[in-house]
Amino acid sequence: MSSRRLEILRAIVDEYVATQEPVGSKSIAERHGLGISPATIRNEMAVLEDEGLITQPHTSAGRIPTDLGYRVFVDKLATIKPLSTPERRAIETFLEGALDLDDVVMRTVRLLADVTKQVAVVQYPTMLKSRVRHVELVNLAPTRLMMILITDSGRVEQRVLELTNELSENFLASLRNQLNNAVMGQRLPDVADRLSGILESYGSHERSDVAIVISSLIEMAMERPEQRVVLAGTANLARFKEDFSAQIHPVLEALEEQVVLLRLLGDANENVQVRIGHEQSEANLRSTSFVTVGYGAIDSPLGALGVLGPTRMDYAGSMAAVSAVARYVGRYINEGA
Repeated sequence: MSSRRLEILRAIVDEYVATQEPVGSKSIAERHGLGISPATIRNEMAVLEDEGLITQPHTSAGRIPTDLGYRVFVDKLATIKPLSTPERRAIETFLEGALDLDDVVMRTVRLLADVTKQVAVVQYPTMLKSRVRHVELVNLAPTRLMMILITDSGRVEQRVLELTNELSENFLASLRNQLNNAVMGQRLPDVADRLSGILESYGSHERSDVAIVISSLIEMAMERPEQRVVLAGTANLARFKEDFSAQIHPVLEALEEQVVLLRLLGDANENVQVRIGHEQSEANLRSTSFVTVGYGAIDSPLGALGVLGPTRMDYAGSMAAVSAVARYVGRYINEGA
């Protein structure tokens, strides 16, 4: 595509996103400073229409982008536009006060919805890709303790165990040290293999309790809790009801299904991805676009987040927002804030 034609496509997308009105050659010539006449713009628009990148919704109306036009526009964005300093500061400040993983996830989804005025979706980090940060044993009663498993993704799992013997501080300190030496920094699926040999280091009267603790830790590491996805900003869709050719209800129904949301986020990686209109595998979402990115680790993201809105969305702004927020979430998780 010639650079001039690309600039005209960009002008049509920008104008249509801003006004929701079909775009004519005269308005492009007047507002976008391309240095070419309306007649030349009309000729180029005819080529863009032949290529399926723009279409004319009504006779004698201007043109609007097609899904393919949006796709070319997104693919040709040279870089993700940087957020302004106030926007970056707002994101950092908003996430700075997070108390725990639940808090950071809820702050993130509200922040994304507010910044982009779209529907925001955030996936909790998956346990299977997490590593053990610490195992804590807390004495609750003479024969009862609480075992706490803390992962590098900020998740905290806990379980209360009933043992057969009264607990001594020396026994707890010894077992705590052995467990952490064995599993700290290990991936959760590898925990079981790392615990072999600990049982043999204890006397026969302690082994039954050590076995209870070890087996419980293995169960906690191997459990696969259902992946969780949270969303915010569904009310934002009401601002774009004219953008949905069908009723908005099918979109809302799809967003209520956790399985659908997990599937949408399933192939996210460290690069921002945009799925536009008919590229959506979910039929009820083909009047929308979805911008996603993974967070937590470059080579193997722990989770993903994104925003969903009409195909007539501010792609550059949405891509910048999800990219920036993902960086801050990843920093929170990796630093163990």
